[in-house]
Amino acid sequence: MRSQSGFTLLELLVVLAILGLLAAIAAPQVMKHLGGARSDAARIQIQNLAAILDLYRLETGRYPSEQEGLVALVERPAGETAWSGPYLRRRDALSDPWGRPYLYRLPGRHGAFDIFTLGADNREGGDGENRDVASW
Repeated sequence: MRSQSGFTLLELLVVLAILGLLAAIAAPQVMKHLGGARSDAARIQIQNLAAILDLYRLETGRYPSEQEGLVALVERPAGETAWSGPYLRRRDALSDPWGRPYLYRLPGRHGAFDIFTLGADNREGGDGENRDVASW
């Protein structure tokens, strides 16, 4: 007689249960770091946009109006003769890590201009991944 080797159904169920428990414990930790990474990326992108806006002002003598928006960093605004852009290579650099355009306010409430995103929930306030990220 040959002996058959393999796993029993009970052994397989125990292994699946252990894997399920590990996934349930690890998944929230991974998601926490992912949310933090997006917020960190937004903060860095906002700092870069602020520096580019300062360069735009040095060359044109003014910041883009609210109507022109941040698009003025990619496309020449109508009637702007001192524009020597594009200041950004890609238009998608004007979008936050959640795929929405950065918000721009001129004059700013916290400085010469404000650049901000409302986070993952697209609402003011919040914490974690839902917190607002701003230039001030």
